[in-house]
Amino acid sequence: MKNRNITQFIEREFEMEKIVSLCKRRGFIYQGSEIYGGLAGTWDYGPLGIALKKNIENLWWKRFVLDREDMYGMDAAILMNQEVWKASGHVGGFSDPLVEDLKTQKRYRADHLLEANNINPAGMTLSDMDAIIKERGIMSPDGNQLGNVRQFNMMLKTTIGAIESDDNISYLRPETAQGMFVNFKNVVDSFHPKLPFGMAQIGKAFRNEIAPRDFIFRVRELEQMEIEYFVDPRDQDSVNKIFDELFDDQMEFLKQDLGLSEHRIHKVDIDANDRAHYSARSVDTEFDFPFGQKELLGLAYRTDYDLNAHINASGADLTYFDESTKERFVPHCIEPTFGLGRLILATLSDAYHEDEMDGESRVVLKLDPKVAPYICAVSPLLKNRPELQEKARAVFTMLKKKFGRVIYDDNGNVGKRYRRQDEIGTPFCIVVDFDTLGAGDSVNPERKDEVTVRDRDTGKQVRVAIDMLIDYMIEKIQ
Repeated sequence: MKNRNITQFIEREFEMEKIVSLCKRRGFIYQGSEIYGGLAGTWDYGPLGIALKKNIENLWWKRFVLDREDMYGMDAAILMNQEVWKASGHVGGFSDPLVEDLKTQKRYRADHLLEANNINPAGMTLSDMDAIIKERGIMSPDGNQLGNVRQFNMMLKTTIGAIESDDNISYLRPETAQGMFVNFKNVVDSFHPKLPFGMAQIGKAFRNEIAPRDFIFRVRELEQMEIEYFVDPRDQDSVNKIFDELFDDQMEFLKQDLGLSEHRIHKVDIDANDRAHYSARSVDTEFDFPFGQKELLGLAYRTDYDLNAHINASGADLTYFDESTKERFVPHCIEPTFGLGRLILATLSDAYHEDEMDGESRVVLKLDPKVAPYICAVSPLLKNRPELQEKARAVFTMLKKKFGRVIYDDNGNVGKRYRRQDEIGTPFCIVVDFDTLGAGDSVNPERKDEVTVRDRDTGKQVRVAIDMLIDYMIEKIQ
């Protein structure tokens, strides 16, 4: 059993290396500041990576904001008054367990070292971790003795203005949530929403991770897609129902919008001892990444913790007035949270396949058409024939105007184009040939003004009339 686990680990690591290599080679994701040796925990999204990222963002925004009547979009500032982070508890408590290699002074997450030694750190205090590290004789990855486990605050501190002083301290926000909580009163005063209602935001967050790892899974600069959904605490049955509905919405987003494989998605109810201090109920959604089953999404019932914290610290009135009952109270909050980088990594790892087609091995990203950087690629059968180029360009322009996510590709022969488009996840390749033009001695006159459409996953090719091509593509991508 032990040997099989080691083999599975090596296979997963190898798969992860292939995904990272593909991402760089094909322009999805590059190492941040690469020409200067890189900067750990930072990644740059290339042309295909930003296209994939924007598609996921747009699908999320459509499902959770545009298609609903009870959701209000936000884009709060990254820099906030330092009192916000004191009130929320981040200045005093946003930390990870740190342990240091006594010889090299390299720092590591203590819980990650325990996990690497097949010890589950869930629910452990700092002293518990420290005791187990000493009892088991756990060493650093370099084989050296470790120091005592201590807390490490993950906030990235900066200063505002020309003078560095305690009064001018600010932080790069570690989460987007607080920007919505401090704007609760503004949204209520501007729009007078009835409970329940939510606020949604997509934005950057920053965490001074001790040891970034696993490609874009654990990074220092990330993007979150979060919702703070405010509910009436006087009706707990309704609160529980809304919590479950939001979880179902998360699952539908993963499976229907992103096309992720259901068998790789796992629901994990978080025990009371392991929940965040503000949460009365938490459910994580974990995913089978190449490096193991890890957290993908979170859903937490934050009660009135955040609004009360800001009421007490700021003195502002963040209560809600119920016109029907003439009562004033502090709403409770349910928070679905999505890490955009982790969703991208899940999408890429789920789509990555190696198989054989037409007697040749190939790498293919079987991306859902809704998230693929390009819906289709258009090309002429031969690059050096102007009449084919002209017709292919006309087809490309027509599709580009309608769908946007269309690429023109005439580099190399048709076979090489197919393999290249397979590798970047393009669902369909469209080829203009001599039959399309109705020209040449061996053409089939019945195929004039038709193009060949080739399916990425099956390799099957069909002829489609140019004037029916848009309808055909709409049907396929839906």
